[in-house]
Amino acid sequence: MRLLLPTLMLFALACQPAPSTTASPESASGPAEGEDGWIYLFDGGSLDAWKTYGQDNVSGWEVRDGIMVALGQGEDIGGDLVTRDTFGDFELELDWQIGPGGNSGVLYRVVDDPDTYEAVYFTGPEYQLLDDSAYAAEVTPLQMTGANYGMHVAQGATANPPGEWNHTRIRVEGNQVTHWLNGKVVVQYELGTPEWEALVAAGKWKDYPDYGRARTGHIALQDHGHEARFRQVRIRRLGRSLFNGQDLSGWKIHGTEKWYVEEGDLVCESGPDAAYGYLATEEHFKDMDLEVEFLQESDGNSGVFFRSSLEGTKITGWQAEVAPPDHDTGGIYESYGRGWLVQIPEEKEGFLRMGEWNRLRVRVVGDRVQTWLNGEPMVDFTDEKIGQAEGVIALQIHDGGGIKVRWRNLRVVAY
Repeated sequence: MRLLLPTLMLFALACQPAPSTTASPESASGPAEGEDGWIYLFDGGSLDAWKTYGQDNVSGWEVRDGIMVALGQGEDIGGDLVTRDTFGDFELELDWQIGPGGNSGVLYRVVDDPDTYEAVYFTGPEYQLLDDSAYAAEVTPLQMTGANYGMHVAQGATANPPGEWNHTRIRVEGNQVTHWLNGKVVVQYELGTPEWEALVAAGKWKDYPDYGRARTGHIALQDHGHEARFRQVRIRRLGRSLFNGQDLSGWKIHGTEKWYVEEGDLVCESGPDAAYGYLATEEHFKDMDLEVEFLQESDGNSGVFFRSSLEGTKITGWQAEVAPPDHDTGGIYESYGRGWLVQIPEEKEGFLRMGEWNRLRVRVVGDRVQTWLNGEPMVDFTDEKIGQAEGVIALQIHDGGGIKVRWRNLRVVAY
């Protein structure tokens, strides 16, 4: 929490989430992602998953007896910490304690761009941590523990006294945000609604045009000039559905081939032109983990594109192949470019179940691309050109006619 805000700056740049500077969670250099999806950002060891805002090192924080400690030296010596990685939809858990009169906070979807934004609170909403009973300055309920600072009061929040551990949980899924304190829901709100916009316009964030608008960003722990302690800091990314099972909301048809919803499935079928057709997301994605299920009812020559762009039915990008047997389902093909980048090993052709439901997973982080078919790894490679791109996710129907494929359970985790 910043009780006194500095003179506001005028910003020329719109808010964009900062790119991740670390390797993927599955790499040896970053925090490991467990089978249950949890990533420990701090588990009593090093601060390698963190850095000081606007820097590439950590200052003003240390690990003491397995606890992550803000030394309380303030911004001139220390500073707010941000994760090296970014998170879009997530669930975060941590334990914390502060001393008498202490003040800190947990911020999310923060943009790490000090040339544009002076501090983390210019862009990221804050879960407030405070000694509510003995803080030196006068505070309102909007500034007390568990609140969405300056925006939403924590209803029925009961924090343990200074020096004792509290447990915080934050869930951000799309625009829906929930705060828990010691096992109890204390705040629920939705970003971007007319009510939310009205609160921004009427409050202290009215001159912060990019506050709360980033779709992905860093987690931040605040150094407010008081010692604060944290332990067992862990996070997991949340997948979200790209298909509602009812209509094509969020998608755009390219071409004249047939795309429709039948019995809760998304269906693509050759039309009278028997030409290429695509169904593309309106939203763009870069780093992501995508899962889809498909059933090839007829022929089945299709594909799942990522980081791609379309002009009519000409697509620029990369395809995780979906094809009839013995035609490299799970391999990666570059359209109107280099062609096949990686085909699957011959011995893995048998993992496709023609005429049955199959599960395809495509994970793209930086320049690394991985695919799995029905749980079996298919390809794993890096490509500099792919690493520089971002774009839509698109489903393909191949030309030639006679094709019908059903899709369901399309879910993405955006990094």
